[in-house]
Amino acid sequence: MESLVEAIETFEGLAWDYFGVWLIIGIALYLSIRTGLVQIRRLPAMFSSITEKTQRDDEGRSKSLSAFQAFTISAAARVGTGNVAGVAGAIAIGGPGAIFWMWVMSIFVASASFIESTLGQLYKTPRFDTFKGGPAYYIQRGLGSRTLGIVFAIIFIFCFALSFTSLQANTIVDAVTSAADTAGAQDTGWLSWVLGIVLALMTAAIVLGGLRRVATVAQNLVPLMAAIYLLLGLTVVAVNIDELPRVFGQIFDEAFAFSWESLFGGAFGAMLMAGVQRGMFSNEAGMGSVPNVAATADVSHPVKQGLTQTLGVYVDTLIICSITAFIILFTFEDPVAFADANVGAELTQSALAENFGTFGPIALAIIIFLLAFTSVLGNYSYGEANVLFINGSERVRKAYALVLTVVVFIGSIIDVDLAWAIAGVTMVIIATFNLIVITILGGKAVKLLKHYDAERRQGLDPVFVSEDLPELGDVECWSREDVAGYLSNRERRGMGTGMGTGKGTGDTGGSSLEEPGR
Repeated sequence: MESLVEAIETFEGLAWDYFGVWLIIGIALYLSIRTGLVQIRRLPAMFSSITEKTQRDDEGRSKSLSAFQAFTISAAARVGTGNVAGVAGAIAIGGPGAIFWMWVMSIFVASASFIESTLGQLYKTPRFDTFKGGPAYYIQRGLGSRTLGIVFAIIFIFCFALSFTSLQANTIVDAVTSAADTAGAQDTGWLSWVLGIVLALMTAAIVLGGLRRVATVAQNLVPLMAAIYLLLGLTVVAVNIDELPRVFGQIFDEAFAFSWESLFGGAFGAMLMAGVQRGMFSNEAGMGSVPNVAATADVSHPVKQGLTQTLGVYVDTLIICSITAFIILFTFEDPVAFADANVGAELTQSALAENFGTFGPIALAIIIFLLAFTSVLGNYSYGEANVLFINGSERVRKAYALVLTVVVFIGSIIDVDLAWAIAGVTMVIIATFNLIVITILGGKAVKLLKHYDAERRQGLDPVFVSEDLPELGDVECWSREDVAGYLSNRERRGMGTGMGTGKGTGDTGGSSLEEPGR
């Protein structure tokens, strides 16, 4: 078994170092240029997009998830143990300079998140009281190949919904067990079984209720989770505030400590690779995961969800990942000496113990519980979209929910080194697959962005109707009737009639819309 794990890990390392990372960098730069740096240019609009309310039917029920609910579900999956262990591992591998390159790449790779989430919205399809969509759907509708869509969906279900769910459950058990050991508990071997049963029951109670129940839990837990971790990180910074010049000096000095010797010796490359790879593992931009949730939101324009999910990249990397980096760097002057890449979480735990004593590991265990459990819920939502793409039966969805619950229990009690290795390889495959697809389909998202920008220049709250851009092809959910509430709301607010097709002047149906938060 150990030799199999080592072989897979070796292949994973080669795939990332010699292909995956450079593909990510190249496509991120290309999409940034093609979108006119939308991830920077439209930063203010991201905050207004996230607060937009959904259309409501005659009974007052929302048409689907709100932009904020979709944002919190994606954040639940993004913000996981990678933000704790992954960042620490990046520092251990590449030094403090890796954090700078993680920041830089998050800005550029955010363009990929914008493209994939916009496409997810464009090609979404209705399902009961919500929508579904994602890469499998825009592969089928945009590229015209259901076979390729099914291949992507199968790989994705195995990687995110199963392998990564198992890893998150295992991480919860490890964190709680370590905290119990630190607190002086005796004989904690039984704890993993108890935690496994509790986690499985908690997961089943939520996921069997469907995506709306997942959204309700996520929109309450994610802000709490982020607030607790932010408070912890700011406390470490405040206690060690005199170290502020040293920490930023380390980050920037090592980030630009370039020399031909470091280049050919591999030091600079290791730092760059660590920043790019660990950053993408954390924020998932371009991985094809977030579009599965982005498609569930009811918004007036596909670009709005693209902008919302782009903001999610910044929250994950520039805020949450930075907290972990500061906890470590403000505590240890030379963090590489304290851990290797495989025990990054222990480095964070050691830093917290230095600042808070035994309370530190206990607090981290609580935080990791929240991080990992919400990631389980987020991964469920990712997998659900792909399961339903293959077979739309409600019975199949519930069977998938039950399987995922079992995986949570199994992941709590077993060693998952092999699952880590396999998941790492499949992530390279998924990233490559999705990045190539969104590069091919990127022109459609750019047309939507131009439509959005044109309406903004007219002083309009952008609303997209499929007849505006008929060349986009097999679009299902963007007829005038589908966005009637947004059109009537815009008309009531005296915001004009729209572009080209005379939007706002036709039949608006019986839908109503809550006032968008602006």
